[in-house]
Order: sequence, then C-alpha cells, then structure tokens
Amino acid sequence: MKIGTITKLVRHPVKSFTGESVASTNVVNYGMYGDRSHAFIDLTNNQKHLTITQYPDMATYKARFTEEESPKKLPSVEIVTKDGKIYDWQDPCLLQELEANTNRKLTAVQYAPDFVPFPAIEEDHLLLISEQSLEQLENSIGERVDERRFRGNIVYQMEALDITEEELIGKKIKIGSEVIIQINKFCERCMIITVDPETGEKKPSILKKIVKENNNHFGLYAAVLHTGKINVGDFLQLIDE
Repeated sequence: MKIGTITKLVRHPVKSFTGESVASTNVVNYGMYGDRSHAFIDLTNNQKHLTITQYPDMATYKARFTEEESPKKLPSVEIVTKDGKIYDWQDPCLLQELEANTNRKLTAVQYAPDFVPFPAIEEDHLLLISEQSLEQLENSIGERVDERRFRGNIVYQMEALDITEEELIGKKIKIGSEVIIQINKFCERCMIITVDPETGEKKPSILKKIVKENNNHFGLYAAVLHTGKINVGDFLQLIDE
C-alpha cells in the first residue's frame, strides 16, 4: 500500500553541522550513507560529541561531500561558514576556530563508510519528517519554518490521508525497490530546533508550540532492515504482515 512519496533527502556529513540535500543516496546499516560520519569530540566534557546543544552556531556551518559515494573511502568534505569561509575537513584551521569559539579542547574524528557508531543520530538510524507536519506547524506559528531545523534525513509527502503518523509506529515500510525500514517511535524535540541554521539565532517559540500542540513530538525515528539505494520521488509503501 503506497502511503507517500519522498520529496527531499538530507545527509549530514558532520554531526551538528547543517547537511546537504541530495537527489539519491545509499541507505546502509547505520542509516544514510555518510550521515554523521565526521564529528568533533569534546575532550573537556568526558569525550562526548560537541553538538548544537553546547554550541548553537554549529548549525550555521554547512557541510557537503565533494565526491561520489564509495564503499571503501568516505568522500572529501567541504565546510562553508556563515561568513563565507570555506574549509576542507582536514584543514586544522577549522578545528582551531571551533576551539576558539567554544573555549574547549576538541579533537576531530572520522568514521568508516560502513560504520558510524551508534548513537551518531542519537536515537535510531533514520529520521523522517512529513510535509504535512511542517505545514501544520507553519500554519500554527503563522510563518515559514526552515525544515533544516529538524535535521531529518527523509522528507516525505503523506498521501494516505487515512493513516496518521502514530499509526505508522511499529510498521515496516519499503522505500523504492530495495530499502526496508521500521518506524519505531516519535522524535522528542529539544532546544536544537530553536536554532536558525542560517544565523544561529534562537527562536524558543517553535519548541514551545510543538510541546504544547504535539506533545513535543515532531518526526519519526526508523531502523534500517534492508539496505539499498533511495531517490527523491521514490514511493513509501506500507508492508502488510
């Protein structure tokens, strides 16, 4: 049963940096290829990942792969700052800038194409966001909301209007011709969504609205059951069991 269509695919080569929109990509055992494959470790905070929670301006750094996907080696990563500076992932000046801005001792880590350790995405392999949820939030707030705030991997148009997101929890969904995922739970939101990915400015009203009207739920977490390639325009089909 067809329930929707993919309208956007997003991967985040660097954890907590804003990611890139792609037309197609591979879904691997940890999620979308290369998603959160690069990260910064905070040596002053029990070697935890440095994230937007500690340094909101991380959201204003934009990261993208500059080469084709390879199963043997991750592509090079280009980072662009909000003031237009361009860094290669290997550039020590990027690390120095983040250390200076955060007043923390950091180290950069890069994982393998076939292994990004859980919980790089914190809760599960993939995060799905529906166009309907975005539209409802925008209508409630009365202005446009940048979907990049929610850091989803798959944005989709729900076409089976007789099925709610809650009813998808626990269900298996086939994407395209190969990929199978299982919807596991709602995503519970935190302050990260208040950060504007262009300016770094915070807008607490977005989180307050979701807490009040959606029980702090926005988006669905899913686990990868079968890997393969997915594309913008692929159908999401509910698997009957």
